[in-house]
Amino acid sequence: MVTNTEQIFTFLNEHAEANKEDLYLEAIIDACHIWLSGDKMPRLTPSVTKEEIRRGIQLAVLKGMKQQAQPNHQMTPDAIGMLIGHFANKLMQQKDEVTVLDPAAGTGNLLFTVMNSIGDQVTATSVEIDELLVRLSAITAELLEQPVRYFIQDALRPLLVDPVDLVVCDLPVGYYPDDDNAMNFEIMPAEGHAFSHHLFIEQSMNHLKEGGYAIFLTPASLFESDQSAELHRYLKKNAVIRAVLQLPASLFRSAAHEKSIFILQKPYAEMKAAPDVLLTKVPDMSDKLVMSRFLEQIENWIDES
Repeated sequence: MVTNTEQIFTFLNEHAEANKEDLYLEAIIDACHIWLSGDKMPRLTPSVTKEEIRRGIQLAVLKGMKQQAQPNHQMTPDAIGMLIGHFANKLMQQKDEVTVLDPAAGTGNLLFTVMNSIGDQVTATSVEIDELLVRLSAITAELLEQPVRYFIQDALRPLLVDPVDLVVCDLPVGYYPDDDNAMNFEIMPAEGHAFSHHLFIEQSMNHLKEGGYAIFLTPASLFESDQSAELHRYLKKNAVIRAVLQLPASLFRSAAHEKSIFILQKPYAEMKAAPDVLLTKVPDMSDKLVMSRFLEQIENWIDES
């Protein structure tokens, strides 16, 4: 039996392959518009879920990204996105309404994974500078019926975004070239360019409500760089480190590409002494039994927080 996810990928891929005069990703956007209009649609079961729709579109977008080979067009691996979504759902489980910000949203795949995990009580804001990625994200949001507001801009410029309950972000890694703008940030080093991923952390904390959480996908070497002192000073003053979870090396091409999940909380007036930091390694994600035990450990940690 062909799954809903496979039907969606086939529908989008066939349209893109039949319209080779367009770039593959542009053709995917066109196919999604046709789907929304009702003129032509993939054959889906009545029980189709938002996750099946997201995964089907994701498969087509991944194929398009490989063909266009643009280095800034990267997507958070699904296994990691699902894990972050699980953490987000548990951290937000006591809230009737949840607001989420992704300041480097790309195609929105991580954001939609998190929103699908949290449920119907979530609204989101997406910030992305690449117009093509925003168009892919916006059409996906329509098909998923997810309420997302979009800003097409450099996320490290001033954002007209109210404080949110949760920030999720696969941090862009590298140097930020605009030194004049970076001077507005506490993490700006005395010499040289600031790291974009450091500035994104500060920008994210600026847009969190008191007590709100930020879940970042960061380089595993986050605290080993020559600018780690500035980051340490900033975090000590402005954030509470709640967890650092080292992801399995098998998920990455090389040690240089390894990443961790980094969870921060914004301090609030009634906050007692800083809680213990959860430092752990995520086990082999293909081992269901071991992962089940790991997730139970995480849930107990959240419940006790």
